[in-house]
Amino acid sequence: MNKKQFGILFSILVLVAGGILLWHRPESPTSPTVDTSSQKEQKADEAERDKAKDNQTQVEEDQPEEKGQEPVSQLQDLLNEAAQRTKDFFTKKQMHVTAIGDSLTQGVGDNVVEGGYVGILESKINQNEQLVTFDNYGKRGNRSDQLLKRLDKPEIMQSIKKADIILITIGANDIMHVLKQNFTNLEMSDFEQPQERYKTRLKDIFQMVRDLNDDAAIYLIGFYNPFGRYFQDIEELNTIINNWNQTGQTVTEQFDRTKFIPIADLFRSTDIDDNVLADDHFHPNHRGYQLFAKRVLDYITDQ
Repeated sequence: MNKKQFGILFSILVLVAGGILLWHRPESPTSPTVDTSSQKEQKADEAERDKAKDNQTQVEEDQPEEKGQEPVSQLQDLLNEAAQRTKDFFTKKQMHVTAIGDSLTQGVGDNVVEGGYVGILESKINQNEQLVTFDNYGKRGNRSDQLLKRLDKPEIMQSIKKADIILITIGANDIMHVLKQNFTNLEMSDFEQPQERYKTRLKDIFQMVRDLNDDAAIYLIGFYNPFGRYFQDIEELNTIINNWNQTGQTVTEQFDRTKFIPIADLFRSTDIDDNVLADDHFHPNHRGYQLFAKRVLDYITDQ
């Protein structure tokens, strides 16, 4: 694929992404109505149909999902098993987890549990007793330069100082920033210098965290290609994601007690659809964050 074709395809990509976000804007609320007897009968009929539909949905949920996806019940079992290992890991003392980063830390897209993967971790680990305290400082849209500035906030600094585990998601918005800045004439080379700046800022983030807390285990969580649903055949997209993830892994290897957690494989291939993505077709949905949380639990308990 030549540079011109690459730029055109990326431009189409951004337009499609923008169209998706506009298409899924919430509808305006309607005015309340007064129930008449005929309306009450109609609602009763609708209630019966909804009940039948719910029963059918429950039957469908009990069946294995297509395209190699794990059944919902099996995913819950695996998540519970991983959570139990983590509970055993945390039983020796009260522990504190600090999560910092972008929308993946904030939990944007999860309409079931507030806080996405962090919220799922908290609910699973503290299901029966309070074993771990969690602080979530995820902020939608944050780039690495913005996160670096936010680390000076007193509440974030105090949370990091007392943390036993620090979870970080950052970098996806750096890539999106490059895409938006070079929208009309995008080339692969446009990502090279921003990737180097991301590498430098990532080192600064880790150094700041280490200056505040020399003992905590730090986990940098990678990112995935959110456009795989529409542009899975554009290899350049996957190359960019892989290169930036590799940068993250390389930086983590330069610091003690710091590890990279890959998640790109959880959102790859033709299986990327409503099974793992939210209505904006960009962020994970609750199921996507469950897979996300299980991967994090697996890495934590493996140490």
